[in-house]
Amino acid sequence: MGFVGTLLGIIGFAIGIPAGLLLGFFLFIYAEPADVKDPIVRPLDEFDTSSLLDILPEIPLWVKHPDYDRTDWLNRMISYMWPYLNKAISGIIRSTTEPMFAKYTDTFQIKSVEFKSLSLGTLPPTFHGIKVHETNENELVFEPAVRWAGNPNVTLVFQLLSLEITLQLVDIQIFAAPRVVLKPLVPTFPCFGSIVVSLMEKPHVDFGLNFLGGDIMAIPSLYQYIQDTIRRRVASLYLWPQNFEIQILSGSVGTMKKPVGILQVKVVRALNLLKMDLLGTSDPYVKLSLSGDRLPSKKTSIKMKNLNPEWNEDFKLTVKEPQCQVLQLHVYDWEKVGAHDKLGMQVVPLRLLSPHQTKGLTLNLVKNMNPNDPQNKKSRGKLEVELTFKPFREDNERFSGPLNRNGIKINTVGKASEDVPIHRAGLLLVLLQGAEDVEGKHHSNPYALVTFGGEQKKTKLIKKTRDPCWNEEFQFVLEQAPLKEKIHIEVMSKRTGFCLHRKELLGHVDINLDDVVYNGRINEKYNLINSRNGVIHVEIRWRVI
Repeated sequence: MGFVGTLLGIIGFAIGIPAGLLLGFFLFIYAEPADVKDPIVRPLDEFDTSSLLDILPEIPLWVKHPDYDRTDWLNRMISYMWPYLNKAISGIIRSTTEPMFAKYTDTFQIKSVEFKSLSLGTLPPTFHGIKVHETNENELVFEPAVRWAGNPNVTLVFQLLSLEITLQLVDIQIFAAPRVVLKPLVPTFPCFGSIVVSLMEKPHVDFGLNFLGGDIMAIPSLYQYIQDTIRRRVASLYLWPQNFEIQILSGSVGTMKKPVGILQVKVVRALNLLKMDLLGTSDPYVKLSLSGDRLPSKKTSIKMKNLNPEWNEDFKLTVKEPQCQVLQLHVYDWEKVGAHDKLGMQVVPLRLLSPHQTKGLTLNLVKNMNPNDPQNKKSRGKLEVELTFKPFREDNERFSGPLNRNGIKINTVGKASEDVPIHRAGLLLVLLQGAEDVEGKHHSNPYALVTFGGEQKKTKLIKKTRDPCWNEEFQFVLEQAPLKEKIHIEVMSKRTGFCLHRKELLGHVDINLDDVVYNGRINEKYNLINSRNGVIHVEIRWRVI
C-alpha cells in the first residue's frame, strides 16, 4: 500500500500542477471583473485636491508649461486626414516589412510570414502641445508631445511546419516626447534638407497581444519583461543624443557645399607660346579657377614681350568636391585696348591628385576642350605647373586634447604632442546670415563690408528693409592661424535714387578670432556699435590644413 500511495501521489502531482496552471491562466485571461463601473465625467471645479493630483499627468502640456503652444488645429487636421494617413502608413509598413519577413522564410522551420490584416484603427494620435526652439543655427527645432491611444487591427500569421500561428496586436498606447529638427534650411522646396528625430525621454508603450484566443500581455511577468525590452531597445537607438535621420534632399540640391581642402597651385613657366602681337611676341598671363566655384579667378602677373615666361607664383584655391572639380588654366595675351587674346587652355581633374603629394605637370595648351576641333591640333605651347591638394584636418583630431601656451595639443602626461600646432595655415570662412533692426536716418538699403588682413569683401545690397538676409560666405586663405586678430564688419546703406546722403554707416562690430581658432567655429548674434538696436548674425569657421 505504501508503494501504491506514493505512486498515486506522484501521478497526482504531475497532472495536478500543469492542470492547475492551465486553468488559472484561462481564468486570468478570460475572467471578466464584475465591479467595473462607467467613468463619471465632471468639470474641473468640482474636483477636490486629491482628485486633481490624480489627473495632473493627463493635463496637456500647454496648460502646465507656458513655452508649449496649443495644437487644436493640428489635431483637427490629423483627425480629418486620418483615414487616408492610415492607408498610406499601413502601405509603407507592409512594403517595408515584407523583405524583412522574407529573410526568415525557410529558416527555423517557418514557411511563411504575412499580414492577415493591417490597419491602425479609427483613433488618430493627438498632440498635447508643441514647443519651438530658437537657435542661431540654420535649422528649425520643435518638440511635440504625442499621445496615441489607438485601436489598431494588426494580425500576423506564421506558417510553422503544418501549424498556423496567429498573433494580433490590439489596444496600443504610446506616449512620446520627440525632438524634430529640420536642417539645413535651403531655398529649394520643401526648404529643408533632412528630418532628424530623437527622443528626449524613454517612451511609454503599452499594447495587447492576442495569442490562442487570449491576451498574453496580461501575464504580469511577461508584460514587464516586454516593456523593459522595448524601452531599452528604443532608448539605445533613438534616445537623445542618438537620432534617426530621413534624407529629403540630396547633398547636390539647394545645400551649400562645405570646403574640404586647399589646392596649392604653383604656376612655374610657359614654353613656346603663340605670337599674337605685330612684333612677333606676346604679353602672357594665366587665369586659374576651379569648376563650380563662383569666386573670382586668380591671375598671375603679366610678362611683357615674352614667349617663354617664368612666373613661379603660388596660389591657393578652396576645394569642395575633389572627385568632381577640375582646375581650369587659361593663358591670355594682355592687350592695352580691347579684349585680351586667348593663347590656350588646359584642365586638370583633381581626382588625379594624392593628398599632401606635390605633382608636377607639363600641359599641352589647346584652344578648347572639344576633341573634334581641328584647331586643337595646332601647337600652342606648354604650361608647367605644380599642384598639391591638402585636405582639412578633422575638428576632433585638431582639438581633441588640452593646449599649452603655444597652442600645441598636449597628451595626458603633460608632454607636447607630435601633432602639428594649430598655428599652421588654413581657411577662414565667414558666413553673414543677416541683420535685424538696422535703420538709417535717410535710407535703409543695407549691405555688409567684411574687412580682414587687408582684404575687403562686400555682400549684395537689399533695398528698403531693416532686416536684411544675405546668407553669403566669404573665404580668407591664411598662412597661419589668426590668433590675437580681429575681423571688422560694417553694415552700410547706399541710396538707390536721388539723395544728398549717398552712403550711411548703420553700425559695425569687431570680432576677436581667438575663440574661432581654439573651438573651430562660432555662431553668434552681435550687437552693432553705433546702432540703436541693430544686431548682425555671423558664423565663422576655421579649417586647418
